[in-house]
Amino acid sequence: MHAALVSKKKKEFLAIPPPVGYVAGIGRGAHGFTTRSDIGPARETSDPTDERHPAPPKKTANEEEDDDEDLNDANYDEFSGYSGNLFGNAPYEKDDEEADMIYDSIDERLDERRKDRREKKFQEEVRKVREERPKIQQQFSDLKRKLSSVTEDEWLAIPEVGDARNRKQRSLRQEQMTPVPDSIIAKAAQDTTIDPSGGMMTPGTSTSLGTSSMDLRKVGEARNTLIDIKLNQVSDSVSGQTVVDPKGYLTDMQSMLPAYGGDIQDVKKARLLLKSVRDTNPGHAPAWIASARLEEVVGKLQVARNLIMKGTEACPNSEDIWLEAIRLQPIETGRVVVAQAVRQIPHSVKLWLRAADLETDMKAKKRVYRKALEHIPNSVKLWKTAVDLETEEEARIMLGRAVECCPQSVDMWLALAKLETYDVAKAVLNKARQNIPSDRQIWLTAAKLEDTAGHKENVDKIVKRAIESLKTHRVDVSRDEWLTDAENCEKAENITTCQAIINNVIGMGIDDEDREDVWLDDAETMTTKGSIECARAIYMHAIKVFPTHQRIWEEAAHFERSKGSRETLESLLQQAVLHCPKAEDLWLMGAKTKWMANDVNAARQILATAFQANPNSEKIWLAAVKLESENGHYNRARTLLKNARKDSMTARVMMKSIKLEWALDDLPEAKRLCQEGLKIYENFDKLWMMAGQLEEQCGNTEQARTMYNDGLKKCPQSISLWLLLSRLEESNKQVIRARALLEKSRRNNPHTPELWLESIRFEMRNNNIMIAHNLMAKALQDCPTSGKLWAQAIFMEGRPQRKAKSLDALKKCEHDPHVLLSIALLFWCDRRIKKARDWFIRAIKLDSDLGDTWAYYYKFELTHGSEDTQNDIIARCEKADPRHGEHWVKVSKDIKNWRLEIKEILLAVCANLPPVEKL
Repeated sequence: MHAALVSKKKKEFLAIPPPVGYVAGIGRGAHGFTTRSDIGPARETSDPTDERHPAPPKKTANEEEDDDEDLNDANYDEFSGYSGNLFGNAPYEKDDEEADMIYDSIDERLDERRKDRREKKFQEEVRKVREERPKIQQQFSDLKRKLSSVTEDEWLAIPEVGDARNRKQRSLRQEQMTPVPDSIIAKAAQDTTIDPSGGMMTPGTSTSLGTSSMDLRKVGEARNTLIDIKLNQVSDSVSGQTVVDPKGYLTDMQSMLPAYGGDIQDVKKARLLLKSVRDTNPGHAPAWIASARLEEVVGKLQVARNLIMKGTEACPNSEDIWLEAIRLQPIETGRVVVAQAVRQIPHSVKLWLRAADLETDMKAKKRVYRKALEHIPNSVKLWKTAVDLETEEEARIMLGRAVECCPQSVDMWLALAKLETYDVAKAVLNKARQNIPSDRQIWLTAAKLEDTAGHKENVDKIVKRAIESLKTHRVDVSRDEWLTDAENCEKAENITTCQAIINNVIGMGIDDEDREDVWLDDAETMTTKGSIECARAIYMHAIKVFPTHQRIWEEAAHFERSKGSRETLESLLQQAVLHCPKAEDLWLMGAKTKWMANDVNAARQILATAFQANPNSEKIWLAAVKLESENGHYNRARTLLKNARKDSMTARVMMKSIKLEWALDDLPEAKRLCQEGLKIYENFDKLWMMAGQLEEQCGNTEQARTMYNDGLKKCPQSISLWLLLSRLEESNKQVIRARALLEKSRRNNPHTPELWLESIRFEMRNNNIMIAHNLMAKALQDCPTSGKLWAQAIFMEGRPQRKAKSLDALKKCEHDPHVLLSIALLFWCDRRIKKARDWFIRAIKLDSDLGDTWAYYYKFELTHGSEDTQNDIIARCEKADPRHGEHWVKVSKDIKNWRLEIKEILLAVCANLPPVEKL
């Protein structure tokens, strides 16, 4: 037991030799030392080491990493020590692998839970970085996208990049080749001789061997003499007859290939190839035709003729080769060739037509066609060509024979029916229908025949039978094709046939619930195409089907007012009010029609009837008031308005009452009515505007300001009230207050071009040009599609920049009449009269309700147009009856001008327009 305890307490390292460099007691502070005897004598590196001091073993990568461990206290951890691997040297077993897999799965699970939040946070950081420091690519991305809309003309109009180098860098000295003067060459020729045996000899090197020297100039002269002698010999080689003209030799050579500028080798290859084809297959007509055309191209016409005639012998039944032979031959020879051709191929229509073309005499042509028809009686083309040459009587006879030979030709039947009388034509068309029951043109011709003969009642029957017959024979004719036939009938002035087609096919293939919309669209399309009778027939058919639909009556009335006569409009409106008595607009249109015809009593009667059908109707009351006031019956108009205020009081009735008293200069009564109306309709902004304007007219500025301010409290969205108040302040020299009001109005009513425009003009009136430009930039950002703002922006630029600004305006709002008017004015300023006139017309077509365009156009024609043009503009303006426009409204809305007609307003606006030079 004692021995066991001793062996148990014995340390293991006692039996192990000490490591190299071990010093006992060094852990307790002892210091060891090494002597030379311990190390040994100095030795080479290659010498074997002493067994007592073996070389230290090479360290592995892991040991080197362990030596590099950072043992700083800041890196120490109570659990893991100096951030090292505690078990790095331990074996890696299966349990360790399983534990690592478990820990990895836990880490992945936790990572998935935080994945969305982490990615969202990362994307947010990336977005912030991109906003703070965007890439150059992102900064120009919008401009790159705009390149897709650049047209080819705009791209070509981009100027080339200039050369930024200075003049010396640009004008580099290029290598110049200067010819040697003749004097130097002559001197060199004198100093240098040519050895006949070869080689050059310089002066002083010649020997006395008898070698002769040659002069270069004499060599050139000898060459010219030799060529001259050869040409003379060729010219006189045949008994003194000149064969070659030396002067025209090159000209003749050039004329040998007049139509071919290619390589002659290609021609030779083509000849060999085509010859091989002809020899291999002599009955192949295209090979002969190609060979002849090749020779024709290279200028050998006779060779081509000979080849093609050989081809006719090899291929006598080929129509194409005979036609080519006829084409290549002269006219006289061509007649002989075509005679051979028709004898060889008597049933060829092309050959007979070519034979007729070669004849110059009309009788000869007829003789050829008749001979051809003997051989080919069923050729429609020959019959048509032959009939065209005959007189009307002979043509009728020939067509009678033609329809027998070609009973399936619709054109022949129709041509024969056209030449015959009514009874015979009727029989001809009946026979044509029996032979060709599937063609609708025969039916339509029959309907036109009845229409022309005055048998209107038969037209509709024929069209109905045509539709039924075509359905029976399974002929599918679409609705659009029938409508096209109706348009053609209208162009041929067969109106009854046109109406019959419309009535029978307009509902074809349309659902019942879609009929009204589709028919109105069809009528509008026909009107656009200029087919007025077709459109009228569609409206009439729609009215028959839907007699109580007000919309159809109104559309038809507008159509008749623009395209029809006054009589047709009055007749239509009389029927309309019978079917739709509650339609106020139809009654008013009827009354206005009578009024425009100066029949005031009839207009009164219509309105009285309308009152009975629509009692207490605001529109009819006001129409009656307007009728009386326009005709000078003011007391009757006042009475009507008084009754209207009692029976059907509305804001518009009150407004018209105030306006009438104001126009008749009864300002106290107008003010009283204003106060009365504002108590009832305080949210009606026009009453506040009229009250303020009445006070302004009376000189009561303070009361006018109060009215406008009270009105804005009730109607803060009224743009006109803001404008009136700001102009009132500006007129009273309250510039700061007016500017503040405009800013406040823009805050309360964002995206309003009128307020921005007023602010810009306000600053321009006060000579604040830079502020006006800044406001314009903000306005275009706030309202980028406002034509009014762009029109103002164009004329705020200098003359050189106006064109570019107008292009920007067209891109933003291409279909705005204000922009088109501004461009027309630009062309007028530049004295481009035709361009200006075209743009004025475009602006009027786009919006005929803009009175400013009419005024500027009339002023333009006063300077550059004729009197007829000016009268035409006035007539068109009266018909359009414009109501809007900045300059137009200033005149038309002025209470002093309430009795002016459209023509008088146009002339007044034209007189008040600013000069074009000051724009």
